[in-house]
Amino acid sequence: MTVRKKKRFIAGASCPKCHALDTMMLFLENNVEKVECVSCGHQMVQPDQQVTKASRASEQVIGVFKPE
Repeated sequence: MTVRKKKRFIAGASCPKCHALDTMMLFLENNVEKVECVSCGHQMVQPDQQVTKASRASEQVIGVFKPE
């Protein structure tokens, strides 16, 4: 069972898929922050900070390109 809490609309936001304005709704689902377009149903999920930190920690820089 999925639990949705605190649905809030994001003023001035447009959907990246259908480009509708003021249709983006922010909510928590199973303690994960999600954004959904109420017009077309497109969803976006913000990755947890722990996941982001873990993936960034394992990255390695091979070289840095500096245009002259």
